[in-house]
Amino acid sequence: MKKSLLLLFILFSISSFGQKQVNKQSGVWFGYFNQTRITGKWGVWLDLHARRTDFLDRWATQIIRPGITYYANDHLRFTAGYAYARSYPAAGLHTVRPENRLWQQVLWTSRQKRLQTQQWIRIEERFNRKIANDQLQDGHNFNFRFRYLLNLMVPLNRDFIEPNTIFFAFNDEIHINAGKQITYNIFDQNRLFVGLGYQFTKGLNLQVGYMNQFQQLPSGNHFNSNNVLRVFVFHNLDLRTKK
Repeated sequence: MKKSLLLLFILFSISSFGQKQVNKQSGVWFGYFNQTRITGKWGVWLDLHARRTDFLDRWATQIIRPGITYYANDHLRFTAGYAYARSYPAAGLHTVRPENRLWQQVLWTSRQKRLQTQQWIRIEERFNRKIANDQLQDGHNFNFRFRYLLNLMVPLNRDFIEPNTIFFAFNDEIHINAGKQITYNIFDQNRLFVGLGYQFTKGLNLQVGYMNQFQQLPSGNHFNSNNVLRVFVFHNLDLRTKK
């Protein structure tokens, strides 16, 4: 009996694996991140994204994401804001899907000799416009998404990351879905990045490298593996009055 159950389990596993489909894609993601500290406790956040698919062939996504930041101290901050995204359809379709998001985030950093780290936990409330037969419909699909990011930066020509420093960058971010309308894709996606950065000034750096975005689609057994050239600019400003 146990051997029969084991055989059935193996056959079921092989069958399930055989139904799994992974679509290979390529893309280029451009991003600009700005954090501006206005007072000792308050600042603003803005990031902009332009993403192309099939390398540079056509649009994939556009995002604008502003927010208000509260600085608990120099290494811990809380941000809440709004984001508007436009998701472009697959080849052959025409309807662009708009999305409105609310988002909240806690971000913390550390700076040590030969290592600088950044982590965040982000919660998003996502309102995706309904779409059917390549046409926008009334109403929205709603879900929560939880994100955790770990970012490591290692200076290569200096002890600390400061102006004129070349550094190695590694980060990984996992996305988890939640909500009544999420059935088969509780795991949303994982983004793994490796690349190089250059620190131009105290508050400005450029990071370029390779990212793999592995995403589970709503059907549960279909996945996208997206190989991406990622070009991000990080710009931090401090407008506090110097004493």
